[in-house]
Amino acid sequence: MKIVVLEKQVPDSTEITVDKKTGALVRDGVPAITNPDDLAGLEAALEIKDKNPDTEVVVMTMGLPKAADMLKQGVAMGADKGVLLTDRVLGGSDTCATSIALAAALKKVGFDLVIAGRQAIDGDTAQVGPQTAERLGIPQVTYVDEIIDVNDETITVKKSLEDVEQIVKVKLPCVITTLSEMNTPRYMQCDNIVDLCKENKIETLTNADLGVDPNRVGFKGSPTSVKTTFTKDVSDKTETFTLSEQETADMIAKTLKEKQIITK
Repeated sequence: MKIVVLEKQVPDSTEITVDKKTGALVRDGVPAITNPDDLAGLEAALEIKDKNPDTEVVVMTMGLPKAADMLKQGVAMGADKGVLLTDRVLGGSDTCATSIALAAALKKVGFDLVIAGRQAIDGDTAQVGPQTAERLGIPQVTYVDEIIDVNDETITVKKSLEDVEQIVKVKLPCVITTLSEMNTPRYMQCDNIVDLCKENKIETLTNADLGVDPNRVGFKGSPTSVKTTFTKDVSDKTETFTLSEQETADMIAKTLKEKQIITK
């Protein structure tokens, strides 16, 4: 079995600024970490490999060349190799354009199971995993907090929502997205770090390697954009309300209509 884990390098801070011209996050000078939900996905893949040694685990990301360091950490934890999608053409991709590039890379690399974190802590969209599954035309299960069973044909997982849990069995190949609470990621292993020093286990792919039309990725291929961002000031004069769910919904709808943000 071949498992590909999608990872994202995210800012290790909540103090993030946004470029007013492009609407993109400003990452310069901010320490980077592996997105927590993605680390849980990697640990889940490695646990499968622990039980089935023939399993191959690949970590994949799209980003700047420095994202290779994150992939090396994944290999040091136990993954077999890393794949980095990096190209100026890919810069500025929203979730839609990102999923196009990732799907093309997954087709090129090959897979039986794709694991992605539920969402990234910088964008909080929870869209890339599901969109990638749609691009590939395969099943998806989101909000997974436990892998119950997996074999060459199917995977059975527990999906955790706010007020209910579901047991879902799905045929492979498929995409699942994982919650950070599902496990505790292991540490990097000394033997794996030594192996990294001896052998380059990170493969780099450009957009030309993927064969994707440049107009479908990057800023050109991104149908969404940030119109404006701002921080809402809160003071002791801010009016607060204690309402039921229905009363809250009615009040929000009324306010949006009064501000002409919605018309119906």
